[in-house]
Amino acid sequence: MKLLQVPTANLEERIKEELEENPALEVTEDDHDDGSEELKDEFENTDEYEEQDGSEDEYENIDISEYVNEYDDDVADYKLRDDNYPDADEDRTMPHRVETSFHELLLDQLGMLVVDDRTRKIAEQIVGSIDDDGYLRRETASIADDLAFRQNIETTDQEIESLIKKIQQFDPPGVGARDLQECLLIQLHRKKGEGKAVEMATDVLTYYFDEFTKKHYDKIQRGLNLSDDQLKDVISQIVKLNPKPGGDISEVNKAESYVIPDFFITNNGGKLELSLNSKNAPDLRISEGYKEMLKEYDRGSKKDKRQKEAVLFIKQKIDAAKWFIDAIKQRQQTLYNTMHTIMDYQHQFFLTGDETSLRPMILKDIAERTALDISTVSRVANSKFVQTEFGTYRLKFFFSESLSTESGEEVSTREVKKILSDLIEGESKKKPLSDEKLTELLQEKGYNIARRTVAKYREQLNIPVARLRKEL
Repeated sequence: MKLLQVPTANLEERIKEELEENPALEVTEDDHDDGSEELKDEFENTDEYEEQDGSEDEYENIDISEYVNEYDDDVADYKLRDDNYPDADEDRTMPHRVETSFHELLLDQLGMLVVDDRTRKIAEQIVGSIDDDGYLRRETASIADDLAFRQNIETTDQEIESLIKKIQQFDPPGVGARDLQECLLIQLHRKKGEGKAVEMATDVLTYYFDEFTKKHYDKIQRGLNLSDDQLKDVISQIVKLNPKPGGDISEVNKAESYVIPDFFITNNGGKLELSLNSKNAPDLRISEGYKEMLKEYDRGSKKDKRQKEAVLFIKQKIDAAKWFIDAIKQRQQTLYNTMHTIMDYQHQFFLTGDETSLRPMILKDIAERTALDISTVSRVANSKFVQTEFGTYRLKFFFSESLSTESGEEVSTREVKKILSDLIEGESKKKPLSDEKLTELLQEKGYNIARRTVAKYREQLNIPVARLRKEL
């Protein structure tokens, strides 16, 4: 279950940990030293060791016949790649990211300021207090306290504010702001001299910020005596600004910063083909050296206590390696069976990419078909991704409840959400559709749905209410 939950992006690291901990486990294509030479000495020069008197114990009867016979057949080896399609994985491009973090970018710019060591330490404390989205949310007094207690630097609010102003001149524009209003104004000040619209936009954000956020444009127009064209120019200037200056370059968890698909579905002449992403899971096997040592022990006639201790250690490591290999194999099989069942269930979607063709599907449907527990299917659905011709989706995307139409047919709520999204996308932005109107349009299409349900689906789609969708 633990291996099943590990995302594909982190599986390679988990396998590396196991390889480091267990010398009896190795990668098929590697010829690295597995540390077995040390133990081989235990099975050579047996005359050097004499059995100690009275040492009859758990070492007396060690049965390794199952190990010798089993590993002669190499059944513990396994491969994740299909020999019939050796280049399939090689042709796929896996995302790889090399980046400079947001704070490193700010510190690089800080290095260009000509300041003394004390001032630099204060500035570094300020930069370190900036959040990943680019905002400085710590109070000036708190920063001063941190400097006093942790670095024994006495400073004043005025000195800190002065340095904040300098840091707010760094790139990306808007960094170091205490709130959204200040962030947007910093960006507009950078555009000073670019025309009347920039000056008017500055006035709007300075004196009518609340009205702007609530889209009360008529109040802004009356207050600043703007014509319709001037108001459009002002709004156009503001919406071009970046509300999260650190958002594009902030350092985040690498497993979350990009998606590595666990499955690939391709359409081969109308036939869907499913394959697992095995790029980051090496082919594993039991160490040849350890297998050979068991055979040497089995062939030997005189077996002293040290040899028996060594063979027990080898058995323990081989058992652990075999367990891990079996767990990886089971993980791959569970993933494949679950995704194949989902692919069959949502066959029409994977052929066409049309979200309205998605069938109602819940965890229980897949659990029954795969004979897996619902919790197992849930683990797969929540943490895995599939790459298709139409994009990459989390498996959870394909699960949805059912909704009855006027004709009594059950359809997926995903289908209703897609139609709702299309209706909003095609509306007039000067007069957006209210939830009541959206409910009427959906009912006209045959979907029995209440207004509160429409509001719930709209919120799940992260679509604001009609008033906030209004544009000039």
